[in-house]
Parts: sequence; C-alpha cells; structure tokens
Amino acid sequence: MRDAVIVDAVRTPVAKGKPSGAYAGVHPVTLHAHVLRSLVDRVPGLDPAALDDVIGGVVAQVGEQSTNATRLAAFAAGFPESVPGVTVDRQCGSSQQALSFAAQGVISGAYDIVIASGAESMSRVPIGSQTLVDGARADVGGPLITDRYPGGLIPQGVAAELIARKWGLSRTQLDEFALLSHQNAARAWSAGRFAAQTAPLTDLQTDETVRPDAHPAAMAALRPSFADERWEQRFGSIDWKVTAGNSSPVNDGAAALLITTSEIAARNGWRPRARIHTAVAAGDDPIYMLTGIIPATAKVLRRAGLSLADIDAFEVNEAFSSVVLAWLAETGADPARVNMDGGAIAIGHPLGASGARLATTLLGVLEHTGGRFGLQTMCEAGGTANATIIERL
Repeated sequence: MRDAVIVDAVRTPVAKGKPSGAYAGVHPVTLHAHVLRSLVDRVPGLDPAALDDVIGGVVAQVGEQSTNATRLAAFAAGFPESVPGVTVDRQCGSSQQALSFAAQGVISGAYDIVIASGAESMSRVPIGSQTLVDGARADVGGPLITDRYPGGLIPQGVAAELIARKWGLSRTQLDEFALLSHQNAARAWSAGRFAAQTAPLTDLQTDETVRPDAHPAAMAALRPSFADERWEQRFGSIDWKVTAGNSSPVNDGAAALLITTSEIAARNGWRPRARIHTAVAAGDDPIYMLTGIIPATAKVLRRAGLSLADIDAFEVNEAFSSVVLAWLAETGADPARVNMDGGAIAIGHPLGASGARLATTLLGVLEHTGGRFGLQTMCEAGGTANATIIERL
C-alpha cells in the first residue's frame, strides 16, 4: 500500500497584514512563489519538473489573488510550464485541505510528488474583499440560506462571543490564553526553533506580530471589538469580551510542504520527516461556526484508531482564544500539549496559509519534543473544520 509522507516544510516569517507590514509591497503571487521555490531548494536533487501538481490554499480569491493564484505562483517560482497548479478554498482551512488533497492523491496513485501550500496577503487583499460587489456587501447565501437560518449567518467575531458565553469563559481567561501564546512564540524564536522552519523574503526575520513584552494590564485595557446591540436583539444579552488582543491579527504569509510516498522518497535519497496518518473534514453549526474543531477532532481520532492520550502535540488554530478554550473544555486535552510554540494570536493568521503554517510548526514541535503523533485542527467559516494527524518518522 502507498502512504503519504512529508519530506520537508517551510514558511515565511508572518507579517502584519497592514499597509505598514513588511510584505505590504509584495504581490501575493510573489509571496506564494517564494515558499514554493524555497521548498524545492531545501530538498536535494528535487527537479520541479517531477512535480505532479501544486495545490494551494487562498481564501480571498479576488483581485491580485484571483485567477488560480497557485498556478501563477508556480510560474513565478520558475517551475516548468508542465507543472499544473490548483487553488483551494475551504476558508481558513484552505491549505490544510490542500495538504489532505495532496495526501489523498499520493496514496491513490494519482500523484507521485506534489506540493501542498497556501498564501494570503491581507494587506493587499483585505479580509472580506471577495464578498464585495461595487463596494457593497454581496448577498452571499441568497434566500434559501436565510430561510434555513433566519437572520442569516453572522460575523466570526460574534460567533467567538457566543462561544465564550456558552462555555462560560471569562475575559481574564481569554486574555491569559492570548498572553501565553505570545510567551510561547517568543520562547520558540529565542530558542532558535523557528529559524530552521522559515525562509525570509524581505528584511523581516521573525514573525511581526509576536509580542515578547505583552502585558496583562495592556491586554485588559483593550475594548471589545464586536459589541453591537443588533446581535443582542437576536441572541440576548452578551457580555462582550472578545478583543483585538485575544483574537488573531490580520497577516500576510505563505507556507509549503512536499508530499510523496516513502518508497519514492527512499528512491530519491530523501528522509521523510513525518507520515500523514489520517485527515478528515467535519461540519457543525454555522451560527456558532468555529466549533467544528470539536467534532473534527473526535472524527479524526476515531478514523485513526487513536485516543486523545496518544497525541503528543496539538496545533489548534487560535482564531480567537474562546475557540481553543471551548475545544479544551470539550475534549479534555492537556493544555500543556496545545500550541506549545505559540499560536495564531501571536504568530499570526494569514488565512489561506495557516493550515500549512500549522503543519510546519507541528513538525517542529514533534521533532523538538520527540513526540510521535501530532494533531492539528482548524475552525473555518460556515461551520466546517479540518483535522489532521501526522506521525513523526
């Protein structure tokens, strides 16, 4: 039977997704191309002509990120024109889904060697740009969605507030979790663990939104970001507590992984870093939206024949503190094994790149700690989630 292994992985340092950010002058196709080229350069003897496909995640597929941006990134990376490319949209899980598709293709025999990647430039293509028509918000779902969900779907920040209310999470808990993310990420950079995983593109050498000096008082002084009485009219009283400090920032970044089989890796003299053990997607309530990681975790463990105790490291995307804390409450996972080198609140959340970034970080954590199994999961707009288990080799 064929398997799917990760030969190597690389990401950019993550930049602020603002006009002042380090990559604001970098076209998103150039950003994506940089990690594709860097990945090929890291794998001895890899001829880009041998690639069967490049599968890339991009969320805002509009403007500079439109027209199958992954195919354009392959061109920009200098790959032969014979190498195809395709762009995936599973919202924030787009590049984690790209990794799943790559593994499925390799295991089935449709591919021999493939890159799974992702990129997002939120400084140049702001979040939500794909839903705008002539400057106005489009009716994305249409009347049938409104019929099924009266009042329509809601912003993710409001969903994060509803999660905090449902699981009884305090503002202090949300802020303390965010502070821990910054501390862990700063420690990883200081210890040199991220340096081997990253390929700088500009003068930016570290993740731009990690704050080693983050302070509880400053965190507590931030005002709630999503307070609006319209939502209280629909959902009842909300003790607003989700802020910019306990949410992921907007970011620019890219990441890529090389996927093949153990046999092909051996034939080429490559030593795989991990095996993609099991990958699933799951759906959940689109109003709470971000809770899909809970059933996705249960599903991937069931499919893998593993228990929570078998998992040595977890990467749970920190879209908001409340999301990870609710997941912890429901799963009973050991908090000490979750996002050990920091998460998206500190490192950043460049939407389409985040799934591949999490996989890159998870590989590093398993290698640093000597763990065998790692599980990553990502909440996504619309109430879906990906969950993937990798096995360190």
